[in-house]
Amino acid sequence: MLRKLDTVLDVMRVPSEGDPRQAIRNVDHEASVKTIESDVLVVGGGLGGVAAALAASRRGRSVCLVEETDWLGGQATAQGVSALDEHLHIESFGGTRSYYDLRETIRNHYRSMAAAGRADFNPGRCWVSHLSFEPIVAVTAIEEMLRPAIDSGQLQVYLRTKAVAADVDSDWVQSIRTLNLDDGTALEFRPAYLIDATELGDLLPLVGAEHAVGAETIAETGEPSAQPEDPHPQCVQSCTYTFALERRPENERHAIARPTKYEHYRDGQPYDLRIEVHGGEIYGEASGWLQYAMFDTMDGTKGGLWQYRRLVDAAQFPGRYDNDITMFNWPGIDYRDKPLTDQSAENLATALQDAKRVSLGFVHWLQTDVTDPSGARGFPSLRLHPETMGSQDGLSKHPYIREGRRLRALHRVVEQDVAVAHHPGPRARHFDDSVGVGWYPIDIHQAGEGDVGVSTRTKPFQIPMGALIPVRLRNLIAGNKNIGTTHITNGCYRLHPVEWNVGEVAGTLASFALDTGQPPQLIHSDRDAQQALQRALVDDGIPLAWTVDVPVSDPDFAAVQRLVMAGGYGGRDATLEFGAVDQIDAADRRVWLDAVSGSHVADPCGTQAVTRATFARALAQAGLT
Repeated sequence: MLRKLDTVLDVMRVPSEGDPRQAIRNVDHEASVKTIESDVLVVGGGLGGVAAALAASRRGRSVCLVEETDWLGGQATAQGVSALDEHLHIESFGGTRSYYDLRETIRNHYRSMAAAGRADFNPGRCWVSHLSFEPIVAVTAIEEMLRPAIDSGQLQVYLRTKAVAADVDSDWVQSIRTLNLDDGTALEFRPAYLIDATELGDLLPLVGAEHAVGAETIAETGEPSAQPEDPHPQCVQSCTYTFALERRPENERHAIARPTKYEHYRDGQPYDLRIEVHGGEIYGEASGWLQYAMFDTMDGTKGGLWQYRRLVDAAQFPGRYDNDITMFNWPGIDYRDKPLTDQSAENLATALQDAKRVSLGFVHWLQTDVTDPSGARGFPSLRLHPETMGSQDGLSKHPYIREGRRLRALHRVVEQDVAVAHHPGPRARHFDDSVGVGWYPIDIHQAGEGDVGVSTRTKPFQIPMGALIPVRLRNLIAGNKNIGTTHITNGCYRLHPVEWNVGEVAGTLASFALDTGQPPQLIHSDRDAQQALQRALVDDGIPLAWTVDVPVSDPDFAAVQRLVMAGGYGGRDATLEFGAVDQIDAADRRVWLDAVSGSHVADPCGTQAVTRATFARALAQAGLT
């Protein structure tokens, strides 16, 4: 059955002023098209899509990657959030090996220009993130990572290309029709497996996949923070057009014109330097209502708003950068009027136009109207910096999407699985089918009237395989923030390293399904197949459980991960550590060995005491984990 969109919206080029209908074009679904076959089709070139394409091509599969903007990288590039949302352990644990490769490539670019470059070098020296950078640097790093697969012909990348129609037969997606947003060229992709890595979960309705939108009720999910009575499908987390400012000399004037609806959004957002912070411990801040200043450090904060997401600290690059550049992603510029999901193309264009006005209004307010705690009234020397965002208006090419449609998956992650109130130990709920890890507070950017706007801390959590797999369609896999979460838990599974991990697993799972001839649902239900996939993941440097003392660079990483997933943490449940260098005697090993492989299995370490890492390595070498 052919499912299609009636129109295509070119979201990159929606103007902030003027007639939004100029951004809408009709689609000729009946036009003659070229057919392209591949093992895997990834739709969406954000962090999840890039990681999916990288993983599948790494496993020898032919891959096509389709992205509607002209930059790969999603929230880290085209959406402008290039101060990574991570966690306290990220420098040593909590990302996949390829994610660390991306971070290191970005750092190396700046180390070559800096006066000094530490192992944890942060170009922006911002206080919210361990790594901040200019978006184009990440674009280049991603292209460098994908280049071998592109040059070999295994990977084909199609930019400025949007999925507009699908042919679905029973529970199998036969083909996806796309349209080039510049020249109108139509293509038909016929993949064996399809990964939806779009920012809004656009393929889910297109292929008829069961999915959810907005906020569920307590009765449906059991979540304490869910809607108390009725579901609110309109409550999808707000989107944001980020922007960058350059700090020019104080005698310069760069204030932009006052945009349409300025007073409306100034008063309604409102534009403010005061915000309510939850989970501040993640950043070493206090929690509660905090007053910020533009440049000064106020009580309870780690720094000024300027340093919050600074991308370039010019002082670190003498002779290379004249001035600081800062990116703004702040509650005052969240667009809350309407969700971006399930709108007509014209209504969506109007919404995006207003979302741009919200951000441009905040720029104007900072330049002319803000009253800073320092006593300053406006900072007109701050210059909107389109060079950083690669756009004409200085805003990000694409809105920062926090939430879209969410897959009805084999497993749905709920608040009780991850929130601190439900887990007295150091970790969140353990998932036997884990395919990755993450950690971030549940951070819901309120989406308008009726939204709960909850924020709460979580324990370091896992990503269950079942959250990537549809309840029905057999060759579709979720590869972005569209996995099986709720409105609440989307708030902690939507961040950079988690999205990359999800995408990398999606590409690996598609390849594994082709290798075994089993669709993802059967792999998930077959414990032997599930564990074989997990072994492949840890061999590729994807952590499945929290063992912060055994990073992906450790030679015993895979063995330790396999042991933990086979039988638990072996008495180390009080910390996030595995205890790799601790001694473990034969009696304690016997208890663990019985739990992992049964009492009939001989201890491969004999009778002498060995370290836990040595024991894990011996079990892996003996094929017991």
